[in-house]
Amino acid sequence: MSRYFSFGRLRAMLAKEFIQMRRDRITFAMMLGVPLIQLVLFGFAINNDPKGLPAVLVTVSQDRYTRAMVTALENTGYYRFQDVTASPSEAEAMLADGTVSFVVTIPSDFARRVERDNHPQILIEADATDPAVASGAISTLGTVASQALLREQGTEALAAQQKADALEVVVHKRYNPEGITQYNIVPGLLGVILQMILVMMTSMALTRETERGTMENLLAMPSSALEVMLGKVLPYMVVGAVQVAVVLAAAKLLFSVPFIGSMSLLLTGIFIFVLALVLLGYTISTAARTQMQAMQLTFFFFLPSLLLSGFMFPYRGMPGWAQVLGEIFPLTHFLRLTRAVMLKGGDYASVSVEMAVLVLFVFIYAGLALLRFRRTLD
Repeated sequence: MSRYFSFGRLRAMLAKEFIQMRRDRITFAMMLGVPLIQLVLFGFAINNDPKGLPAVLVTVSQDRYTRAMVTALENTGYYRFQDVTASPSEAEAMLADGTVSFVVTIPSDFARRVERDNHPQILIEADATDPAVASGAISTLGTVASQALLREQGTEALAAQQKADALEVVVHKRYNPEGITQYNIVPGLLGVILQMILVMMTSMALTRETERGTMENLLAMPSSALEVMLGKVLPYMVVGAVQVAVVLAAAKLLFSVPFIGSMSLLLTGIFIFVLALVLLGYTISTAARTQMQAMQLTFFFFLPSLLLSGFMFPYRGMPGWAQVLGEIFPLTHFLRLTRAVMLKGGDYASVSVEMAVLVLFVFIYAGLALLRFRRTLD
């Protein structure tokens, strides 16, 4: 038998590695789970041209020209009218809190202006906090609306070109009229950076003690599970505070991101989000046996959270099942909160739902961490 190479020794090494791989169930699950998640999310859930965007119609008339406009917009596939209201203030509130992406206003004298060829107008207000969401829907407006109006008037094809400019579609891009991408990306980066760093660092809180052999000393201390948890996560809250200060300063000084809302409201939301993240990381550390497993579980959570939260791809463009799945991640609700406060000047009432969901995540993660904390190494 050669001392340099032996098929027998190689076979024994391969058998040993496969046995070890089978015992490490978390690693084995990651090897199969991550490619499947990527295939499903990128193949089915990701869409850069969102369709079926929620819209509200503001009008006091239901004449045939108004109905033709609404039908034409719906036929483009971009607009899905959820409500009809005569109150501009109600529509404004729906646009501000993210209930709808568009407000279509048709004036009361629209039909009279059409019949008299008196330069009829319609107003479409778009939530442009995410420029990618509104761009496709806005680009189809002028042609589609004019053609629908010509058909309803019964205009002959020969005169269609002359009448094409009869209808004026006025578009107001709200909250980000210039369509600057940084205004949407930078507030989202705050949540992504906090999640990536804090969850990963706190997920190693207990596994590091086990690998270094100091877990016995920790368990021998007269400390309750709550005291151990707080002792592990509170230092990382300080790290999170430093990261928040750096990102907010960069957003203002480097990217000139507008800040319209209340700083105290934003910091309250950030504090709750950071607390949820460190508790999530600590919960992961109670399930992992090694630091490698903790990192793998963190990545397994981070990937779908990043893709389904609305940070990289328009949330409204995903299918319904993907949007439902995205609701279970804290990052989704944090992005809505930061963008609403920073770009829209949202008050507590407009972000109260997102704030309440983040608080719920805090209690869920804290409860799971306390339930899974083991007083012995067995």
